[in-house]
Amino acid sequence: MSIVAPELGKHSWPVTAAHSDIAARLTALLGDAVVAVSEHCGDVAIDIVRDRLVEVVLKLRDADDLKLNQLIDICGADYPERAERFEVVTHLLSMAHNLRLRIRLSTDGAAPVPTLTEIYPNAGWYERETWDCYGVMFTGNPDMRRILTDYGFEGHPFRKDFPLTGHVELRWSEEHKRVVYEPVKLAQDFRNFDFLSPWEGTDYVLPGDEKAGQP
Repeated sequence: MSIVAPELGKHSWPVTAAHSDIAARLTALLGDAVVAVSEHCGDVAIDIVRDRLVEVVLKLRDADDLKLNQLIDICGADYPERAERFEVVTHLLSMAHNLRLRIRLSTDGAAPVPTLTEIYPNAGWYERETWDCYGVMFTGNPDMRRILTDYGFEGHPFRKDFPLTGHVELRWSEEHKRVVYEPVKLAQDFRNFDFLSPWEGTDYVLPGDEKAGQP
């Protein structure tokens, strides 16, 4: 386990006896549920065992010297080179002690993450957003539906291997009098990019620029 204590007094952590060593405090409170504690630019983060998320959050909420009782956000990140490529990050806040903490855990996408909806009701929408964008499932969430994309959307658009063009496109069909979905079809010209502007050598002429060559 790697533990890095923050440099207190330079950032937002209050310099009190209770927080003189936040890394040691978190490790003592959470025990072997903690994989690592780190600090960067004044922000403290803990990496935890995935299945013990609820236990960790309850302890952080109920500890008198922490009182991390507000859920600010739940988000995801994708690191395709890792065995467990998806990272789920929970952001907690204590108004009483002016503390912020990030809780990080990882999953391969198949292993679900425990829901926090029974502790923080607002976790429902954050978890739906993480599921929609990354495909990470939360067990116990009573309303695990897409929230940003359409219900017929294919795939999860924040994954690094998701194509920039998407899988399907939609348009209004006069024939069917409704929106229809069709596979994305791009002409080959739109798939080849030389990343050069007309002023850097390409033969393509922007509309209107053809007048520049006239006397």
